Parts: sequence; C-alpha cells; structure tokens
Amino acid sequence: MANLGWSHEESPFHAGELAIQARLGVQERMDRQGRRVIRDYLTEQHRQFFAQLSYVLVGTVDGDGQPWASIVVGEPGFITSPDDRRLHIAARPLYGDPLHRTLAEGADIGLLGIELHSRRRNRLNGTVTDIQPGGLMMAVGQSFGNCPQYIQARHIQTQQFDLRSLDPTAPKPVHSLTALGEGERAMIATADTFFIATAHQAEAAGSASGVDVSHRGGKPGFVRIDDATTLTIPDFSGNFHFNTFGNLELNPRAGLIFIDFDRGDLLYLTGTAEVIWAGPEIATYEGAERLLRFHVNQGYRVEGSLPLTWSTPELSPFLTDTGPWQNPQ
Repeated sequence: MANLGWSHEESPFHAGELAIQARLGVQERMDRQGRRVIRDYLTEQHRQFFAQLSYVLVGTVDGDGQPWASIVVGEPGFITSPDDRRLHIAARPLYGDPLHRTLAEGADIGLLGIELHSRRRNRLNGTVTDIQPGGLMMAVGQSFGNCPQYIQARHIQTQQFDLRSLDPTAPKPVHSLTALGEGERAMIATADTFFIATAHQAEAAGSASGVDVSHRGGKPGFVRIDDATTLTIPDFSGNFHFNTFGNLELNPRAGLIFIDFDRGDLLYLTGTAEVIWAGPEIATYEGAERLLRFHVNQGYRVEGSLPLTWSTPELSPFLTDTGPWQNPQ
C-alpha cells in the first residue's frame, strides 16, 4: 500500500503539543509535517525495523497515574506485526521492571524502537489489546520516525546467553528508593543516554489519551544532579513535535530509565517534571534551548538486569557544540 500520512480531520497532535507549537510559532508548519509523517498504521519499513530489534523501550502508566519507562529484550524477531495495525511482543518484562504491574488490557502504551548502532529510531503509540503468558499484543494508534540527533552509536558486542532462553524472572538484586543514593548517582553522573516516558490521560469519556517514550542524549554528565531528588537536563533543538513536553503541558508526571551499558544495571525513576522555558539558567549549558527539571518520587535500581554488553560509544556529532555545565554567573 502507498505510505499515506495522517488521514483524519483532527490534528495528529493533542492539545498540549499544539499549545507549545503555537507558543513557539511553529504550529502551522508542524501541522503540515505531522499530517505527512504520522500514521495510524505501520509502514512495511517500520514493520521490518521492529522485527530486527533485540530490545525495545516501553512506556506505561501505573495504577496511581505515574509513568514508567521500561526496556524489553528478546532474540531478533521477538517483535512481529501480524498486520499493519497491530504489533506483537513475544517477551516478558525483566526482573524488577515496573512493567510487571503496569500492563493491562486496554492500557495505553508507548514504544520506542531504537538501533543505537545505526541511530535509527521509530515511535509507536497505542493500546494493549491482549496479554499472554509470553507477551502482549497492541493496537497501533500513531506511528512515526524520528531523526538520529543526539544518539550515541553503540554496537551490541555480546549476549550473556541466547536470548531465546532468557528467563526474565531470574532474581536480581533490586534496590528500592525514594531518593538518589551513591549507586544511582554514579549511574546518572556518567550517563550519555536515558529514556523518558510521559502521558496525557483522558479525563472524560471519549477524550484522547496516550503514552510516549522518548530518547534523550548528551555528553557524559549532561544530566545534572542538583540534590538527592532533583535532576536538571538540557534540551536541544529537535523535531518540534514536542511529544514529551506536550504531555508535560497537560500532566507533569514522568518516568525515566537509565542504563549502565557496561554492567547491565537498570535504574527506573518516576516522579514529576517541569520545563524551564526562559531564564539565565538555560545559558549555563551551551546549546540548550530550554531545561527539563525532574523530581524523583520513587524508583528501583536492578543490578545486572540487561543481558547485553555494548561497545564504547561514538558520541553524536550533533553534540559538538553543547555543554558542559557552567556555574551561573
């Protein structure tokens, strides 16, 4: 079939995204672009892309309305699409992942398929239609590609074992937290990558809702630890969709996941976030157009959870003129 764009009369962007686009004077341009690149089905290229992945980032919301970002792992081919309106994930959550308790039939879900080595990434938002013992089926709501900006190139070097025999229920050390301790601070201080889940939740019957999960990248140290519960992150020029910030415009809750690519540790955080649109603090990180401030409410650090090891990263060339943090004058 032809790769038709958005075929609906209503905008592919929700009220929060539209508000920010209007504030920055790009709404008309983004409406044209969005109708061209956002679809309510999977193109053949995207179906093939998801099928070749061995990991996918997942965004969900728990019973208290808190978003969580997760990662699901499997042998390439564990993600399939029986048709262009559905995606099947044949894998269970890793031990200690909040996804164990957030998945439910009818729940909103967001996916980010990302190949770090090629810097390709594609987004998919929808709803969970069926949960089986070994995975889930989701219906496509929106599907679209993202540019390769700010992605650090990493190759999977080795797997600890055949992913087809992965037992995600095998216990791992789990550290529950309400503030960042030494182990969490060490992971964040050296991070050049993390992922963020946000959601706009329907308040009335018939209203739209959805979950997004998005990549954020920068030079090591770009996530500033302000105190035991506060992080500040520079935000650089992007595609002007403002999926994450549009959600935060309507709902200030967010979830982060940090990955230790050497040890396989995973750090899941959930809390609230705010966008700093103006002020002298933005100038303390070169290249930042705005700042994201995240406040930790709860989290988990799981040791040795990810059964993959990675090559030394090649930093994105888009980061050349960014950072580091400077002390305010």
